[in-house]
Amino acid sequence: MKSILITLDISHKETIINMLEHNNCRGFSFLDQVQGRGSKSGEPHYGSHAWPSMNGAIIAVVDDNKVDKILSEIKNIDEETPQLGLRAFVWNIEKAY
Repeated sequence: MKSILITLDISHKETIINMLEHNNCRGFSFLDQVQGRGSKSGEPHYGSHAWPSMNGAIIAVVDDNKVDKILSEIKNIDEETPQLGLRAFVWNIEKAY
């Protein structure tokens, strides 16, 4: 099993959730109002007067064989609207209950 942390501009929420459901990824959590700033480009998302937009994050636990397809779809979504910000990070799940 792998965990995918997806950080996203809040406007991507529905698209990413639909993509996960389309790939039969039932186990995920959405974290609302995540603040942050991308490492390469883009505007900060702090929810403040100066930087009012917000991020979200989704943590999904998926089978190993689904990771590459999901990352590819996330990359395609990001390339359509690179100014919004969308990233995914993967790590191993050692144990789960």
